[in-house]
Amino acid sequence: MRNKRWYLTVFLLIITVLAFVYVRGKVVSEERQFDASRTNIQNVTFDKGLPSLSGLVKAVRPSVVNISTTTVVRGPDLQQRFSGPSAPFKDFFGEDFFERFFGDAPRREFKQKSLGSGFIIDREGYILTNNHVIEKAQSIKVKLIDGKEYDATVVGRDAKTDIALIKINAKNTLPSATFGDSDNLEVGDWVVAIGNPFGLETTVTVGIVSAKGRVIGAGPYDDFIQTDASINPGNSGGPLFNLKGEVVGLNTAIVSGGQGIGFAIPINMAKELLSQLKSKGKVMRGWLGVVIQKVTPEIAKAFGLKESEGALVSDIMEGSPADKAGMKRGDVILSYNGKAIKDMDTLPKLVGSTEIGTKVKIGLMREGKSLEVVATIGELKDEKLQASGKSEVEKDFGLVVQNITPEIGRHLNLKDRYGVIVTDVQPGSPAAEADVRSGDIIKEISKKSIKNTEDFKAAMKKANIKEGIVILIKRESVTFYAVLRE
Repeated sequence: MRNKRWYLTVFLLIITVLAFVYVRGKVVSEERQFDASRTNIQNVTFDKGLPSLSGLVKAVRPSVVNISTTTVVRGPDLQQRFSGPSAPFKDFFGEDFFERFFGDAPRREFKQKSLGSGFIIDREGYILTNNHVIEKAQSIKVKLIDGKEYDATVVGRDAKTDIALIKINAKNTLPSATFGDSDNLEVGDWVVAIGNPFGLETTVTVGIVSAKGRVIGAGPYDDFIQTDASINPGNSGGPLFNLKGEVVGLNTAIVSGGQGIGFAIPINMAKELLSQLKSKGKVMRGWLGVVIQKVTPEIAKAFGLKESEGALVSDIMEGSPADKAGMKRGDVILSYNGKAIKDMDTLPKLVGSTEIGTKVKIGLMREGKSLEVVATIGELKDEKLQASGKSEVEKDFGLVVQNITPEIGRHLNLKDRYGVIVTDVQPGSPAAEADVRSGDIIKEISKKSIKNTEDFKAAMKKANIKEGIVILIKRESVTFYAVLRE
């Protein structure tokens, strides 16, 4: 009996040892597999992962500055505060009471401070920033990364592109940023923004180029880089770097309430203006003297164009370079000095950057025929930017028009009374769909001059709505084409 128990004990011991060896071997095998797997993950994650940008940031950050400005603002006077449209006691006391009581009390002045960013572009102390950062400022302070502060003076500024050049006088050599080539940027390229959002000095954010050539309605020379690198109030005027540490943009605008949508001025645009800002304090731009509009698919079809490209000339200023070159209303500009005009936004940038007095070749499409004219570019000046009668109803098109009477001409300050004025537009009609509005003056129909309602009626009878009726409209100081279509 004892022998049987001894054999059973030995047998169970052997089984236990074998089970332990088996389990231990499996655990070791799984640990080795895990170690191998972890090694593979390390190879993938760290060998091929994104590099640290700390070296780049350390190299370029000293060139970025904090700009603080002080502006003297006049508040509303006491009489206006108590007797203005929203004053609480206006109806109770009346305006005469406040006028007698306050008289000509002076308006209170107070100082308004704001913050922005900029970056040093050379060792002499020139700094690039946005025009809106320093505009109307009575004093400008620049703070460097080492904490030193300097008074800055405005060297030159350009409101149309929102670029400004300021200067500080520092005794020591200053660190300066290096310009890159913004034309070489591609959508998807990594970029780094450095600035002072909300006063948080030298904040670094990273993102990619989301889009190029954005037009956001800031001005006639819109050509923004869109990025998702975080840009906030206070970043304005700061640099946008590529991964080589070169400045490729000037951070300028954000979408209110939007996240990950910021805009920067291409640095190539700033480089083109620098010499003029330094030497003249302003930018002198080329001037052609045409009013242009977008070539829509409807207009392209009506004008016999294969593609919706180019810039349609809706008006020409008398005596302008375009007028002297023989350009006409209705021409479609397809090229400028050998560069294709794919859309209307391209033309103002090319003309504006052309040196005054330069002769340029302009490729046109006129009534289905290609031709080329030569124009001598002039200088753009600010001043160059600029109820009686029987009504006639066109029921098929939704237009109600009448002759321009002397009273209407005087009221609208019209130089000539040719054309008919739109007095009503029927909702849902072809005219409404083409955005024709009351008060518009129709000058042409299907390229035929309209002097009065008789001309209007005759032209409309001959027009074919199915093919599209091209009408020339003058709205305030702007002339443009519209197409009526079913």
